[in-house]
Amino acid sequence: MDFGFSVEDDAFRAEARAWLAEHTRAEQDRRTWEHTLGKAGWIGLGWPESGYGNRSAGLTRQVVWAEEYARSGAPPRSGHIGENLLAPTLLAHGTQEQKARFLPPIAAGDELWCQGYSEPNAGSDLAGVRTAAVREGACYRVTGQKIWTSLAHEADWCFVLARTETGSRRHHGLSFLLVPMDQPGRIEVRPIRQMTGTSEFNEVFFDGARARAEHLVGGEGEGWKVAMSLLGFERGVSTLAQQIGFAQELGRVVRAAAETGALADPVVRERLVRQWAELRVMRWNALRTLGSSGDAGAPSVAKLLWAGWHQRLGELAMLVRGAEAAVGPAPWAAAEPYRLDALQHLFLFSRADTLYGGSDQVQRTIIAERVLGLPREPKGVV
Repeated sequence: MDFGFSVEDDAFRAEARAWLAEHTRAEQDRRTWEHTLGKAGWIGLGWPESGYGNRSAGLTRQVVWAEEYARSGAPPRSGHIGENLLAPTLLAHGTQEQKARFLPPIAAGDELWCQGYSEPNAGSDLAGVRTAAVREGACYRVTGQKIWTSLAHEADWCFVLARTETGSRRHHGLSFLLVPMDQPGRIEVRPIRQMTGTSEFNEVFFDGARARAEHLVGGEGEGWKVAMSLLGFERGVSTLAQQIGFAQELGRVVRAAAETGALADPVVRERLVRQWAELRVMRWNALRTLGSSGDAGAPSVAKLLWAGWHQRLGELAMLVRGAEAAVGPAPWAAAEPYRLDALQHLFLFSRADTLYGGSDQVQRTIIAERVLGLPREPKGVV
């Protein structure tokens, strides 16, 4: 793909950069920031349809916005799950009524979403979900547990993959339901404290939670197809923005190496250059595959590339810091909260990179089976 930016794209970049510089304030809470973005029409640029309060933009301008956002130091997004995962899924599989009900609040930053996929015994093996949804008149009653649910403690809604056919197995009998989170006594959210001291992941327990029948997406029993379609939207333009963040982290590691004197070590220098070169290759690969609908293995290849790269960067960050990397910031007192600096957070959080979003093993299986045409992996083999 010949991917380039036009003069109009450059003008759009200047507009986006100026707006972000004017409106980004560190003290804003994340929900207020979503409203700010929505009011200016910056949510939903990648949606193929406009008219929901969003401004639609072509692929190059989506890349421009994502890159400028990453460079600006703007707050982390709380609405990206609704904007980048649920909205494209509704545009592909939802009814007109579902689009009219849910897309405008996402575009306005009024309603935040979380993803109810993984379970304690069905993480990478998504077809093993046990959460059940039983039809009772105009509603479904949802019972079960989800885990590693990002931002569930902030979300207004959750899209849930649940089993609606009693006795069904694997990918059969699953349905995709939109469930309101404000159901006291029926939904409980328990934050999961991580090594980093933060708790953006959660356990979510559904005890007879209600989902309206008209909020079933794609038809009963079609949940696997809808869920797999959604996962296809999970990687794309956002990968390029992620790489801007990676470049900023790499810059911090290089500066730390210079400050500690580790840069004098030729082995360290070689590793830093390798990290830089691999990041450039990832960008070119992302641009090459962006907008391509025929490469079934492209998302899996991208995930394998960046997950391993990011883990190695975290390890390198600790190496260049030396023994100091194992010590928290001074002065330290028992009464103070658990704190990490940026490079310590990078190292600890990146331990999970090869697991969440589909483990490395799962990505390799997808490439082997769907791209290379190798025999399917036997089920039940450890």
